[in-house]
Amino acid sequence: MNLPNKITIFRVCMIPVFLLFYLVDTIPFHNVIALFVFIVACLSDAVDGHLARKYQLVTNFGKFMDPLADKLLVCTALLCFLDSGTLPLLVVVVIIAREFIISGFRTVAADSGVVLAASYWGKFKTASQMVMCVLLILHLHFPWFAVLETVFIWLSFALTIISLLDYLIKNRSVIKVK
Repeated sequence: MNLPNKITIFRVCMIPVFLLFYLVDTIPFHNVIALFVFIVACLSDAVDGHLARKYQLVTNFGKFMDPLADKLLVCTALLCFLDSGTLPLLVVVVIIAREFIISGFRTVAADSGVVLAASYWGKFKTASQMVMCVLLILHLHFPWFAVLETVFIWLSFALTIISLLDYLIKNRSVIKVK
């Protein structure tokens, strides 16, 4: 297993650590630690992708697991925000539904021997969701910060829908009806 794939697995392992610190408010500075863990996990996404491309270590495992790790990280955070009331149910449902649709689509493609990599729209979507999550973990109580959170919530929502449509249109041949 190469280094980028190990970093991807590390990101998956960070998810329960994030969850622990986000949810257990009896731990001193739990929100700060949760924020740090989440940011490290997000940065590991950039690092593993950079290393894989730079050193030509792109693998089918990485193409599959890297976006899955991102989805698991973001969806875990979304469910935390839903529980705490900082994110609307509609946004959480649409984002998670998109992830299930794309995962199903990738499974159908894999059955045909095709590995579908993430598109730029998907990368923008993931980046906006990660920034949104960082903002919601911080959740500072200033009017300007509330506006910034709202902008990133709806930007993430829009990019989720755009990236889903882009993905389905570009890869529609994968699900040809016979």
